[in-house]
Amino acid sequence: MRGAGLIVHEWIERIGGAERVVDEFARMHPDAGILTLWDDHPGRYEAGRVHQTPLAALPSRGRKVVALPAMPVVWRTAPRRLGQHDWALVSSHLFAHHVRVPGVPPERLFVYAHTPARYIWEPGLDDRGQSLPARAASPLLRWVDRRSGSSLRRLAVPSAFVQERAARTWGVEAAVIHPPVDITRVRTGAEQVDLLDEQERRFLDALPDGFLLSASRFVPYKRIDVAITAGAATGRPVVIAGRGPDEGRLRALATASGADVRFAVAPSDQLLACLLARASVFVFPAVEDFGIVPIEALAVGTPVVVGDRGGTRESVSDDSGVRIPDHDPATLRDAVDRATGLDPAACRRAAEAFGCARFRQEVRAWMRA
Repeated sequence: MRGAGLIVHEWIERIGGAERVVDEFARMHPDAGILTLWDDHPGRYEAGRVHQTPLAALPSRGRKVVALPAMPVVWRTAPRRLGQHDWALVSSHLFAHHVRVPGVPPERLFVYAHTPARYIWEPGLDDRGQSLPARAASPLLRWVDRRSGSSLRRLAVPSAFVQERAARTWGVEAAVIHPPVDITRVRTGAEQVDLLDEQERRFLDALPDGFLLSASRFVPYKRIDVAITAGAATGRPVVIAGRGPDEGRLRALATASGADVRFAVAPSDQLLACLLARASVFVFPAVEDFGIVPIEALAVGTPVVVGDRGGTRESVSDDSGVRIPDHDPATLRDAVDRATGLDPAACRRAAEAFGCARFRQEVRAWMRA
């Protein structure tokens, strides 16, 4: 894509599938600046490349539900201070697709929507949409979002699951481009145990054999609690990796379950790769728009147990994992038993279809079309 471009992303976190997508956008377009509401991972990109909006300086920074009503307005006004651009490539899972970049016509605004905002469109799938501020603001925000979404001309989404949601909420057609999975990074990281720091190495060395792993942001809709239930049902130890506001509740559930549950809070990419490779099964029960981490698990030969709804239906087959219809202990026990019998080589082969090179090729074709 020629001319001055701008990459737009909701907010930058340390861990997240959306951030993996933006990482690829940044590699594909090294001269493009990055505009985000706020940056919680300084140093992820080159110095001076990331531009934050005025929301970054407010007390509501990071409190997404509180900042929700202001976001559409901010996305329409904040780009003005960055001047003219020829095109924009937007990573949106809330309201970033509302952005108005000076000089960029609708046909040069390329939106990769991880999903229409789950807070306001699917509160049954995301408990954060059940809060009082979110419920109060949702009717107006749905109206504003539908109007903005319906005007999109160049839209791509990560799965057929989200494609249906975009058609239902915005009334627009979207191309499906599965997100990138950095298979090489995960496989290399799993082999380089010597690069772990001392604390991470001690944590890894102390883990018992046969543990179940779940890794995600600690928020209720990710259903990490189901991994704890699976550990109690199977008698296997459990490792929970990630960070987020639900940590306290998860620790309390772990204590009450009687299972051997260990937390790896804010793990490095290196430690997470090692955990993925050493786990007996990766448990990912959330109704997810796609789900990158399960593919990372498959890339190192670890079978997965996933929910039978959402984007994981498009990436996990009977050769690489087990899809579960419910979270009953008996269902989980059977699923884990079946998953441990799967061929690690078949799991690794299943991951190959979702590599970064394939993603870059499909994004370039989409932007040229």
